[in-house]
Amino acid sequence: MEKFIPDIYQKSIFNIDYEKLKSKGIKCILFDLDNTIAPVNIKAVDQELKDLFADIELLGIKVIILSNASKARVRPFKEGLNVDSSFNSRKPFKGKYKKVMEIYNFKDNEIACVGDQLLTDILGANRMGFVSILVNPISNIDLIGTKIHRIIEKRIFKKMEHQGLFKIGEYYE
Repeated sequence: MEKFIPDIYQKSIFNIDYEKLKSKGIKCILFDLDNTIAPVNIKAVDQELKDLFADIELLGIKVIILSNASKARVRPFKEGLNVDSSFNSRKPFKGKYKKVMEIYNFKDNEIACVGDQLLTDILGANRMGFVSILVNPISNIDLIGTKIHRIIEKRIFKKMEHQGLFKIGEYYE
């Protein structure tokens, strides 16, 4: 179960203490796209998200969108937020994570990953030794693959709660 436990759990990306992450040596944050920074059915970037990403970058933290979605899905967010991105990332597999480390010359302890799914975002980050940050999905609309993941996640959440390891709605840093 430990591989599914996030290091940090917050309601949304807007509740994360990015200054604290910076003080702990985080130099790069990999954000999931769908239901982490935008609902799956939204294709435009809003001003609140632009402001948040600009504030994070002002702290000196590199922001990258790391998504399993297609290039066409990721492109409007990459361009609208003026950040780098990786599409078709195949999370939780290690390939794209390693590529980010190589391209940007980051160490595992300098990267945090933010996402809404245990089976892709949190598992992938934990497998790499990155800081894993779980946020609640911002929409209840999911793609079919994610719907299947949510069914499995419910079982994992239930098991973690039963073991006293994690409880939905009890946020922590």
